[in-house]
Formats: sequence, structure tokens, C-alpha cells
Amino acid sequence: MMRKLMAVFAHPDDEGVMSGTMAHYIEQGDEVMLVCTTRGEAGEISDPVLATPENLGEVRQKELEEAARIIGVQQLVFLDYRDSGMAGTPANDDPRCLLQAEPARVIGDLVALIREFQPDVFVTFEPFGWYGHPDHVTTGQHATAAFYQAADPARFPERGAAFQASSLYQSVFLFTRFREIALAAKAAGYIEGEGFFSEEPRPEQVAIEQEITHQLDVRPYVDLKNQALAAHRTQFGEDDEFGKIPPEMMLEFNG
Repeated sequence: MMRKLMAVFAHPDDEGVMSGTMAHYIEQGDEVMLVCTTRGEAGEISDPVLATPENLGEVRQKELEEAARIIGVQQLVFLDYRDSGMAGTPANDDPRCLLQAEPARVIGDLVALIREFQPDVFVTFEPFGWYGHPDHVTTGQHATAAFYQAADPARFPERGAAFQASSLYQSVFLFTRFREIALAAKAAGYIEGEGFFSEEPRPEQVAIEQEITHQLDVRPYVDLKNQALAAHRTQFGEDDEFGKIPPEMMLEFNG
């Protein structure tokens, strides 16, 4: 019997954390809808040849379209909110960004998608948003609210008939484990610095990792995951430090 999985994330490349899970579902004959609440307009640009700040959102949309094709995702949906940027940056104040959007509007958009797609399994961010990114936190909050409100006929009656998805899961980014890998790779001389993982994990991250209830072995899909992640060229250039870490060291994290 075919199942349906709906995953809601904030930026192109966020899907990489669970691309193996999506590939597993698809290989089983299930249908996957991937929803991205922004187009990552405030992200990094690894090479100025690839994009400009003005067209980065358009370029990253195409990158996610390619990544989704590699994974096999049947439905990819973008919501029309702008990337809010990292906490404390000017992008937070852009009236077009997700952080400034009226919550009811975002929740209503997601409720409509849930009622139309009717997923069995629904996945989004955990409450801390992996590392506290405003869009991750906001997307997780609104998506979780939409999961419950989609089942209430009194909520957003104009957005379709009520539907109750069977299961809600919150995706966890294993920050502490990835940091261990980064430190080991630096000690072995594969990379020069820990970059994003130079700081100690926050208490919220440690606590969330200790509350994990479900894990899926996706080692058979690691090559596919890497191919899909490579589609995000603006975010992971040829000189990306973590691309220098040997596959055998990354296997535990990616699998």
C-alpha cells in the first residue's frame, strides 16, 4: 500500500538532512512532497560566477529542483516567503521574509497543502530548528501548528476539507556528532578549521539529540545523498572544507 510523506523545511539544501529517508520512502513505492518555505535568498554564494545577491533565490530554486530530481521527489512546492537570514542580521527585518509573515497566513498555506496531499507521515524541524536559525524555528512552529489545524474543520474551512495526518516527526540535526567528525578531520589534517562546528553545542541541541525516538539506516543511499547535496553549488563550492572529509569518516553522519 502506497504511503505519502510530506516534509516541510525552510531553505534549499535543508532537505539534505533527510534526503536518505525520502529516497527510502520513494524506493518503497511511496510518494513524497517536499515543501520549502523560502528560496534561500539570504544564503552564501560560494562562487560569484554562480549567482548574485539579486538572483540567488532563483538560482537556489533551480538547485533544489535538481536535488529533488536526483532524490526522486514527486512533488516540490515553494512558498512565497523570503529568506530571513541568520539571527540578528538586517534580513530579519525585511517585510517579505518568513519571520515577518503573519503566522495565520503561513499556517493556512501549509494547511491547504496537507489537506490536498493528505500525507500519512509529516516531517519538519524540531523546536530549536537544528541550530536556531530563525527560518528553521519559524517553519517548524508553523508546520507543526498546520499539522494539527489541518484536522480541525473549524480552522481554515476555505482551504479544503479537514484531514488528519497519521504521524508527526521532527527532524534532528546531529550537531554534536558532526562536530566530533569535524574535529577528528581537522586533527587528521583533512580540513583546516571546524567552521560552523567550532562552537560547543548549545544545551538545547544536546537535549534534543538525547530525545531521539526513531532512526532509519540510510547508508544504502549515501551516494545519492551526496549527489543531491552537490546540486547546491552556491552553498557547497569546490573548496568547501567539509567536501574534503573522507567518505568513510562522513558515513556515520550521513547514514
